[in-house]
Amino acid sequence: MGEISSQEPLILKKDDEFDYLNKTPLWVSSTKLILEVVMWVTFIAWATFIFLLPTKFTTELEGKMFRATKGTIFGTAGSTFLIFSFPIIMIAFLAIIRLGVSGEDQPQFKKTGKGPNFRLWTFPVLVDGPFGVVTAAEMIGVILFSVYIVWAVVMYSIHNVDRLSLFHIQDMKLKSALLLELTGLRFGFIGLICLAFLFLPVARGSVLLRAIDIPFEHATRYHVWLGHLTMAIFSLHGLFYMIGWAMQGRLLEELVGWKNVGIANFPGVISLAAGLLMWVTSLPGVRRKNFELFFYTHQLYVVFVVFLALHVGDFVFMIAGAGIFLFMLDRFLRFFQSRKTVDILSATCFPCGTVELIISKPANLHYNALGWIFLQIRELSWLQWHPFSVSSSPLDGKHHLAILIKVLGDWTEKLKGNILNLSVEQSETDPLLQHNRKITASVEGPYGHESPYHLTYENLILVAGGIGISPFLAILSDILHRINDSTPCLPRNILIVWAIKNSDELPLLETVDMEAICPLFSDKLNLEIQTFVTRESQPSLEEGKTPKATHLPSIPPGFKGCRMSGLAGTGNIVWSGLYVIVSTIGLVITVALLDIYYINPFNVTYWWYKGILLIGCMAASILIFGGLVITLWHLWERKASSKEEPEDATKKVHILQQQNEASLHRNFGEARYVNNIRYGQRPDFQEIFGSHAKSWGSVDIGVIVCGPPTLQSSVAKECRSQNLQRKGHQAILHFNSHSFDL
Repeated sequence: MGEISSQEPLILKKDDEFDYLNKTPLWVSSTKLILEVVMWVTFIAWATFIFLLPTKFTTELEGKMFRATKGTIFGTAGSTFLIFSFPIIMIAFLAIIRLGVSGEDQPQFKKTGKGPNFRLWTFPVLVDGPFGVVTAAEMIGVILFSVYIVWAVVMYSIHNVDRLSLFHIQDMKLKSALLLELTGLRFGFIGLICLAFLFLPVARGSVLLRAIDIPFEHATRYHVWLGHLTMAIFSLHGLFYMIGWAMQGRLLEELVGWKNVGIANFPGVISLAAGLLMWVTSLPGVRRKNFELFFYTHQLYVVFVVFLALHVGDFVFMIAGAGIFLFMLDRFLRFFQSRKTVDILSATCFPCGTVELIISKPANLHYNALGWIFLQIRELSWLQWHPFSVSSSPLDGKHHLAILIKVLGDWTEKLKGNILNLSVEQSETDPLLQHNRKITASVEGPYGHESPYHLTYENLILVAGGIGISPFLAILSDILHRINDSTPCLPRNILIVWAIKNSDELPLLETVDMEAICPLFSDKLNLEIQTFVTRESQPSLEEGKTPKATHLPSIPPGFKGCRMSGLAGTGNIVWSGLYVIVSTIGLVITVALLDIYYINPFNVTYWWYKGILLIGCMAASILIFGGLVITLWHLWERKASSKEEPEDATKKVHILQQQNEASLHRNFGEARYVNNIRYGQRPDFQEIFGSHAKSWGSVDIGVIVCGPPTLQSSVAKECRSQNLQRKGHQAILHFNSHSFDL
């Protein structure tokens, strides 16, 4: 291995070597800055207004806005939309423009010589407990949200007592019951505010998540936190009302009541029941033991939302309307993407119980190395979707991506069995008929970070547990391709810490043929791998002899299979932006036409009816206006695919398989990197992180972990410890997680 200078980067030999790529045109940088400022100002103003709503001044201001729009086409629902939903829609529109202006930006490389610095979003504060690993930025968000909840409850409680005094009620029992009902009303409003945020993190391809570069697998934990909080508040909302009604002896009458003007209680009971069922089955104990029960029960969100609209009517529903509408947009788009059947070009079963699938994709479908897809194989189940991290770099090939799947449960066991059975059948079948016997899948995604943040660290520590090595294979391949092609790439020191149970998993590391991607890469990259085989005390007698993997024969060269759709995930921002904008405009038009030609002329006043009409308008605008954009998008995608340079994807897969076979049968000792295999040991992160932080000097070290929650906690705890004990000229460890946990 070539000598490594501690002073000079190996890849960026000069500070200005790739400066020309970082010189963004002035109009682009200025436009992005202006858009970001407007987005933040809009969000802060909206959040401040909501925070101050319990005050008398803001309540009076809200009343003036409602009175100002009374009698207009949209009426009270229009006022609620402008106050609570329009700011979110506006931020989404601005995010679309910003992403469109940015295009495919190169990652912003930090110039050498400035020294390391702390970042709120990579500094772990909490590492144990029910919330998992929480960074400083996340902690600030949790604190601010908690302060709002406490503030709102206190202020509304004071208002309720003041308001109660106006009724001059002498009967203490009746007075207490009325106070409970007022308290329940206030909890209902606070719950709607939480609901306004609840659906935003689970819109997988949302432009909002892409704009702030929060990948879906990270955003799901915010949905979990908000889900617990929302259902706790809605439960209090219902409980206070029921106690108040019971004290007055009219509990059953109120529960089955369905008012035409005002709140309809019975739909609220159904909505709350659906929400409680989702909540109970999403608790960690239930979810881990029976994931399918959690997954299927969670589809009751449709019942929850529809009956909520019937419960509160159109204008109250608009408080949470923006988040629900954006989620509906994303769900409709994902539905279209997942309807397409995709050919699996190749399948391999490794002896360690891992399956590799190579999936056909269009050349214009872009993703980053740290990407995710959701996979459904209808031969195994029509309902089950499973998330998997992509194990191939986007630079490995334009027309395919790869995933590694650990065989752990019933679904993966069936998948492995299918591959083995098809392998036997196809070995006995005429090669010309083999393409008639293949595995197909439905795919959603890919999802992930908007920018490849792993390229922005000169020093990387990648910590994997078992199959958690999968995304790091993609990172390695990505970096090696960039080094070989002389494109911007900052990492020069990479340490991989891999903990596995048995040594039969070792060949997974060899599925990336590093020498084939970048010959003599060890002269340009300092790569070290420390592998810990935890359940074996010594090397097996067959070490170095790689067991033969089982391959499902690839689709014959020249066969034109079906590729993934580019409609979702990191799809084209112009088309996805048009889809959001046109659908939103369509919603406004649909509601306006409904008001002009039906609601106002016929004096429709039933709250529950107007609520369901609003849901219908949302669905119609997405189906009609959004469907038109999706149709044009699909036609454009087909036309773009036909104009692609002719490239035989299946031929590339055959080459890839041959490379994998060669690398799998290469002796570990021939590898041009350091791979220290230790048996019967677990990683000592204090020693590993401490020694490398000391040897690498005063630098930023990106630590990325992919593995079970216990591994994430251990790594985060050591990152926090190292940073807190840091002295003046030592490294700073930046914690990043790449683990999907629904």
